[in-house]
Amino acid sequence: METAGFFAPDDAAEASDYYEGVGPAAQTTVREVAKAMEFDREEYRERVTGDVVETARDATFASLLEVAVGTREEYEAWRETYDGDVHEMGHEAVDNVAWHAGPEDEAVAATFQNEPEAAVATLRRQSFGRLYRPLFEE
Repeated sequence: METAGFFAPDDAAEASDYYEGVGPAAQTTVREVAKAMEFDREEYRERVTGDVVETARDATFASLLEVAVGTREEYEAWRETYDGDVHEMGHEAVDNVAWHAGPEDEAVAATFQNEPEAAVATLRRQSFGRLYRPLFEE
């Protein structure tokens, strides 16, 4: 089993702290990308909205979530020790699984045969939408 990423919040408060913490990095990233695209001041004001920066913050947070990647057997061993609910995407006959346990006794898992990087990226987006967005919208 391997893990990738940095954020594995223990509770909603820690998740919120991480989310707030990536805000300045998202703002800087958006500003630098707009600069590289040669936006002038007017175009920057028109196109770089709060929604754009929020999307960058969401994507940055999600891309840093810690994800476990392993065989079906490793995943099943983890499931035996995990007390929360797990939303599993994919097919049960697939050999590999990526998973992330959120702070509110809920986890998301995605099965895959090949392409672990794609599975991890998909899982992170699904984890953000299912586990974290509701916390941040409260």
